[in-house]
Amino acid sequence: MYAGLIKFLKRYIKSSTLFKYGFTLSPMYRRTTGKILAVSEDLHRVSLKIPLSLKNKNYVGSIFGGSLFAATDPIYMIQLIQILGENYVVWDKETTIKFKKPAFKDAYAVFIFDSNEIEDIKSRVQLEKEINFIKKLKITDKEKVVTFSEVQKTIYVADKNFYKSKKKKN
Repeated sequence: MYAGLIKFLKRYIKSSTLFKYGFTLSPMYRRTTGKILAVSEDLHRVSLKIPLSLKNKNYVGSIFGGSLFAATDPIYMIQLIQILGENYVVWDKETTIKFKKPAFKDAYAVFIFDSNEIEDIKSRVQLEKEINFIKKLKITDKEKVVTFSEVQKTIYVADKNFYKSKKKKN
């Protein structure tokens, strides 16, 4: 449903605007309490804030670990789907989160794909047809001095035609 709506809206609205406000308006994402602050025009950089609030405060007054995880969980996958386009299949495959310090104030994260990384992904998929790669992310305070947690995501990317033929065999 969301993919079809985004495809239609891209005719009229910039991808970066759709990314930002799509997350902001999505009921499933709103429940995470995460807020997309900025999205670069090429979608290679997404900035996120997880404000400390009554909706995500745990028993001891810090941001609930599940909120830190949920707010960061879908970003890399959807970011990469939008960057790579329709000829690729992208899935989150595995995530680990290490909690370093309690978040007693707003938390922030920046999701970055550089151009070389995107070209490497495309080249590897062209050769191997499907790949797994790891992205790491730090959830910090606004000044990036205190790290509240570290997230490591394994992301699967495949050539769409290869993925469809592989799926038929199973």
